Amino acid sequence: MQKTRLWEAFSALSRSELRTFDKWVRSPFFNQKEHLVRLCNYLRECRETEQQPDAEAAFAAAYPGQEYDDQKLRLANSDLLALLEHFWMYEEAFADFERNKIRLASAYRKRNLPKHSQTALREARESRCKRPWRHAEYFDDLYRLELEAFQLASATKRYESFNLQEISDLLDKTYAARKLRHVCFALSHHAVTRQPYRFGLLQAVLAHVEREGWLDVPAIALYYHACHFLADSGAETHFVSFCQGLLTASEQFPTDELRALYLLGLNFSIKKSNETGRTDWYRFTLNLYQQALERALLLENGMLSRFAYHNIVGVAVRLGEVEWAEQFIHQYRPMLEKSCREAAFSFNLARVAYVRGAYGEALLYLQRADYKDFINGMNARILQLKIYYESCEFDLLESHLDSLQHFLRRQQAVGYHRDNYLNIVRYARALVRLAPGDAQAVAELRRQIAAEAVLTEKEWLLSRLPPE
Repeated sequence: MQKTRLWEAFSALSRSELRTFDKWVRSPFFNQKEHLVRLCNYLRECRETEQQPDAEAAFAAAYPGQEYDDQKLRLANSDLLALLEHFWMYEEAFADFERNKIRLASAYRKRNLPKHSQTALREARESRCKRPWRHAEYFDDLYRLELEAFQLASATKRYESFNLQEISDLLDKTYAARKLRHVCFALSHHAVTRQPYRFGLLQAVLAHVEREGWLDVPAIALYYHACHFLADSGAETHFVSFCQGLLTASEQFPTDELRALYLLGLNFSIKKSNETGRTDWYRFTLNLYQQALERALLLENGMLSRFAYHNIVGVAVRLGEVEWAEQFIHQYRPMLEKSCREAAFSFNLARVAYVRGAYGEALLYLQRADYKDFINGMNARILQLKIYYESCEFDLLESHLDSLQHFLRRQQAVGYHRDNYLNIVRYARALVRLAPGDAQAVAELRRQIAAEAVLTEKEWLLSRLPPE
């Protein structure tokens, strides 16, 4: 019984949904089978007492006094699951008040009640316009409103002017916003998995957006700019425009979509930071993180991802924002999952201790870091590398570099991260083995490091070279 589709679905009900579904099952409008009411009562009791349901007990509850019949129980399970699915469909359908008003207008029109239909349309339009959101779904709702208004008008006014142009424009605007949004998410997915995608009408949509002057519509403009910088990492002006638009138009998007927009920007700026090592890209990244933190966009059910926690501290420390980083480490520690809280907390305190020159303290903190995750583990190992170099522990450093190189050669599925860390190991080894006073070798190594495309520790490595 525990592995049935019914129990899995039933277990997903929240407490408030349990109470509402109980009323739903008892309503003769939706259900006239008493054994389903009894089966629902049994399952609800199992939920409330945190017990796993038993097939024979469930049958006894649904069919008191009858001999157990597995086929009969399966049928009851199927019927109750169908009721639950109907309940969820109802909940989803009626979650959006404004769109339901449009459906109501349609119902009135079909029953030849035009005045009632017009009232419902007016209320739907007023309600939708009062809400701050101006995302793709807003334009879709306006399109639906105009379409319903057309159907109402065309039924009684055959030769008058209709709103067909408005319908066409809103349909185009809705499609453009949704198409560009989808392309952005596909491009982001491609950057991680290398999964190829075909984008069909994308170029026509981009040209239409430019021709129609829709770059003043945030739901279109933000994704327009994101499409460009996600497809071409050199399109930095589009990224700047994206960040400016995100800052000024954030109130026009629901929380989930705003979070997705910030992640688009963050993923790109983090990648550019790693590839170039440029301070301005790290500053872009920290600004986006700080804006997202202010809006609580990085919290899921009140919890902060350990990956975001590490990234934020790393960027802040790199920019010299050490006091801010330390405050952040302590402030957001309780919002980390318990399973990784102490490891993440210790590793980031190690980063702060390293910047302050407290190498012994940093190594103690690193003992409690998380080495199971590739990125977090590599960041801890790179910090050890720096500490050994700064402390002139060159024997330990050579051994550490050998271990790192062997480890990285076994990693094949981590993309440009692997190349980056292999480059760090290679140049750190070259730095240690520089012959004293060999100005030509120093100049050549400086040239190679400066020219390296993927090297997050470029600034650190260059700073450790002897002056010319």
